[in-house]
Amino acid sequence: MALINENYLKLQAGYLFPEIGRRVNEFIEANPDKKVIKMGIGDVTRPLVPSVVKAFHEGVDEMAKGETFKGYGPEQGYAFLREAIAKNSYQEKGIDISADEIFVSDGSKCDTGNIQEIFGHNNKIAICDPVYPVYADTTVMSGKTGTCQENGHYEGIIYMPCTKENGFIPELPTETPDLIFLCYPNNPTGTVASKEELKKWVDYAIEKNAIILYDAAYEAFITEEGIPRSIYEIEGAKKVAIEFRSFSKTAGFTGTRCAITVIPKELVAFDSAGKAHPVKALWNRRQSTKFNGVSYPVQKAAAAIYTEEGKKEVEEVIAYYLENAKIMRESLAEIGYEVYGGVNAPYVWVKTKNDMTSWDFFDKVLNEANIVGTPGSGFGPAGEGYFRFSAFADRENVLEAMERVKNLS
Repeated sequence: MALINENYLKLQAGYLFPEIGRRVNEFIEANPDKKVIKMGIGDVTRPLVPSVVKAFHEGVDEMAKGETFKGYGPEQGYAFLREAIAKNSYQEKGIDISADEIFVSDGSKCDTGNIQEIFGHNNKIAICDPVYPVYADTTVMSGKTGTCQENGHYEGIIYMPCTKENGFIPELPTETPDLIFLCYPNNPTGTVASKEELKKWVDYAIEKNAIILYDAAYEAFITEEGIPRSIYEIEGAKKVAIEFRSFSKTAGFTGTRCAITVIPKELVAFDSAGKAHPVKALWNRRQSTKFNGVSYPVQKAAAAIYTEEGKKEVEEVIAYYLENAKIMRESLAEIGYEVYGGVNAPYVWVKTKNDMTSWDFFDKVLNEANIVGTPGSGFGPAGEGYFRFSAFADRENVLEAMERVKNLS
C-alpha cells in the first residue's frame, strides 16, 4: 500500500493564511452587505510599474516570433538578469557577489522551504519566535522534528524568542544549531537588525560551522541609515550565509513570481566524514534536477526594475506602502496601542489591549470593524497577544480602516 509522509501529520491545524481565509469567507457569506478591508496577508495591491509592464509585453512578443522565441532557459536564470542583480543590488553597494553566485527562482517562499533538501536530516534548525510560518512548517515536513508540544513548539527545533524586551532580536542560542533562519527586515514584527547585531550572528556561525539562511525579502523597504540591506555587508558572511531576496514585495511580483537566492562560492557544508563540500554546487544540482527555471518574459520584466526609469517607479511604489505604514503606526499609537515596525518594513506589529489573545482580537477587529489582520500567535507562541497589520493596501482603505479601529469598543 502507498504510505504517506507522516511528518505532514505533525503539522498543527491549517497553514495560518488559509485559516484566516476560512474565517473571513464565513464572515463575508454571513454579512454580504459589509465592506471588508483586508490588511492581513502580505499581498501587494499596486499594479506592476510601467517599465516592468513594457518589458513584460516585449518578452511575450519575442515569444511570438521564430527568430526570438525562447524554449527552456537556464535553470539558474538568464545571464542578463543575474548580471543586473549582481551589479545593482550588490557590486554597486561595495558587496562582492558575482552573477554566477545568483540563482533566479519563482519565489523566496519556495527557496526558503526547498533549501533544506540539500542539508542532512540530522541538522538542528534554529528559528525565531514569532516567525514566518514557512520556516517551521517545512522543517517539520522534512522530518527534522518531533511532535508539537502544548506550548506550540515542535520537538527538535531550537526556538529563539523575539520579544519587546530584547527588541525583537534573538539572543544567541544556548543549544548549538546547524542551520539558522534569520529574517530582516522582519516578518512579522517589522523590526530590523543593525550591523553590530548581524556581526554577532556571523561570528557565531563561523565559530560553530553553522549556516545562516537569511531572508531579506523586505530589504527594499529599509529607510534608516546604517541598517544593512544584505547580510553580505558583514565581514565573513560569505563563508556562512545564504541570502534570499524577492521581487514580490519590491516590485509587485506576487502574482508574477520571481526571486533570487545567493550562495557564495566559499560557502561549504560538511559530510559525515567531516569533508567540506561547496553548497552552491549542491543547490545548482537540486535546481537543475527539479526546476526548469522562471519564464523568459517574467525575467525580462524583472530586469526592467534595474533601469533608471524602473528604479524610480519602484521606489515610488515602496514609498506609497511605507506612507501607509506610517499612517497606521501613528494612528494606532494615538489611540493607545503599543506599536512596533512600520519604519523599515511594510508591517506594523501591535500589542493587543487588556491581554486579549491574538485570535480574539482578530475576531473582534473582523466582526466589529470589518478589517482583516493577522493574529500574532499564528507566527509562533511568542507572538501571542500581538497582531500584524499589512501596509499593502490602497490608501483610501488604510485611512478608513484606521478610523474604524478608533471606534472599536
